[in-house]
Amino acid sequence: METHESGMGERLEAATTLLEKTLNWLEERQSVLTGEVERISATVEQSRREAELAEKLAQAERELGDLKAAGTATIVSPLRRTVPAATSEMLAKHGIGESPVDVRTLDAALSGLSLEQRIAVKTQLLRAGAIA
Repeated sequence: METHESGMGERLEAATTLLEKTLNWLEERQSVLTGEVERISATVEQSRREAELAEKLAQAERELGDLKAAGTATIVSPLRRTVPAATSEMLAKHGIGESPVDVRTLDAALSGLSLEQRIAVKTQLLRAGAIA
């Protein structure tokens, strides 16, 4: 009977070892599967973000196209918005303020200047957006 019990003990021990190995294998497989799911969900989130960015890009391109279509007749606003002090003083002597200037009034005020000087003053006023 002891032989029979020791044989049964060995079989139980072998079964326990086999169960432990199986459990370890299942735990490893579970961690691998969890990692795959995380990668898949990250890919889904990435594609949503790409779709959002693609939509924003399309909207920006539409707005740019609209601006180009509307901007063909208008001049793009210049970077410089100020008039040099000498030009402001000269215009102030002729009663022209900082508000938009009528071209005929400006021509009358600039009549005493040479052609090059008149062109320079008008260019400065155009850059500043002061000519109506």
